[in-house]
Amino acid sequence: MNPVPLARLDLEGESSALPVVVIGAGPIGLAAAARLLERGLEPLVFEAGPRVAESVRDWGHVRLFSPWRYLTDGAARDLLGAGGWLEPDPEGHPTGAQLVDDYLEPLAQLPGLKRTLRLGHRVTGVTRSGYDRMKTGDREAAPFLVVAQGPQGEVRTLARAVIDASGTWTEPNPLGSSGLGAAGETELRTRIRYGIPDARGKEKARYAGRRTLVVGSGHSAVNAVLDLAALRREAGAGDVVWAIRRQQARTVFGGGSDDGLPERAALGSRVERLVADGQIELLTGFRVERLSQSGEGLLVVAEDGRSLEVDEVVATTGFRPNLAMLRELRLELDPITEAPVRLAPLIDPNVHSCGTVSPHGEASLAHPETGFYLVGMKSYGRAPTFLLLTGYEQVRSIAAHLAGDIEAARAVDLTLPETGVCSGSGESACCDVGPATAAGASGKRVGDSADDFSADLDELPVLAGR
Repeated sequence: MNPVPLARLDLEGESSALPVVVIGAGPIGLAAAARLLERGLEPLVFEAGPRVAESVRDWGHVRLFSPWRYLTDGAARDLLGAGGWLEPDPEGHPTGAQLVDDYLEPLAQLPGLKRTLRLGHRVTGVTRSGYDRMKTGDREAAPFLVVAQGPQGEVRTLARAVIDASGTWTEPNPLGSSGLGAAGETELRTRIRYGIPDARGKEKARYAGRRTLVVGSGHSAVNAVLDLAALRREAGAGDVVWAIRRQQARTVFGGGSDDGLPERAALGSRVERLVADGQIELLTGFRVERLSQSGEGLLVVAEDGRSLEVDEVVATTGFRPNLAMLRELRLELDPITEAPVRLAPLIDPNVHSCGTVSPHGEASLAHPETGFYLVGMKSYGRAPTFLLLTGYEQVRSIAAHLAGDIEAARAVDLTLPETGVCSGSGESACCDVGPATAAGASGKRVGDSADDFSADLDELPVLAGR
């Protein structure tokens, strides 16, 4: 593909024929493309991986705790249905691999959507054509310039708008509790597995019979320790040590019978039983300070001086957005969460940690850089409580706005299942707020700062375990 000539275009004229670039072909990126097609707009989807949904494939062995009815987008279902697709049982709980095989791949293979995909194209920069971050002038009249690295080299594309749905999965937080890597973490990176290992499948040889430390307290951590505990029973050897930064494990085990998603509740109950039975060793208040080689294993030392020797370390300490490629854009991000400033108060886990999110769309996601949007997990910045249904409503609203249907863009609606647990410190009125069901649903900042909530809860959108 040859570079696109850089030309100044009037957004009310020629540039309206330019595509809307979508970055990322995961569930939210593909839903964005479907919504744009529904509105008669032309998407162009850049995906860094060789296939769609590469991040989902990485945790494909994990079962989701949200049923199918919470996992698909309406416009995507309409496109698939027109092609004869049979929708899965709405109450079934797929694995990540099944989500790809039964929904995302069929969606990507539809002729109307397939032609918009540019696989193996990693976006390296987004700016305004002819305008760096400092230059104002007639900035909003200039199209976006999207630079990507593809199989044949650099590709430059002009766009009328850009929707960044690239997620955060490839940007894991480090083990160090201060936001930086622990001492020795970089040097020993090959001994650390970030994310959720397939401990009972393709990575079994790495963990069977080994002493493994899992660091983190979100659903990724729970999935990891459950799989490792199952492998321990199968192999008849090995130990599972689970370290969390909080002083108490009260909220780690979930909301029980109050949880709106039974599979999520069951996940917490299973791991709680294993801890009580001694099959998993739980360390609280453990904040990793340094790692070093110890014979054939690793020595992990906490800030309070506690230490342990293990064979492997699994880091499930959350994720953060990659903002480097957006450096030339004028973004308005919350200084705490790195989420859009109008969205941040609804999702900041330091002060709003009950699993409820007010419906939000284009108006909450807009930046001073008109026509650019962060969506999906990336729109949550470092906040951990994203669900796919939230992202689908985001891109529906944005597509409506870009098509000029302002009324539909503003008419946001979202119903989310309650977590059944408040993770903030102390008691707070926000714990009594039910699922968000209307545009006026509660999302106010309340209570005191959570006990290290943002640092060690990595809650993935919908993961539940096997």
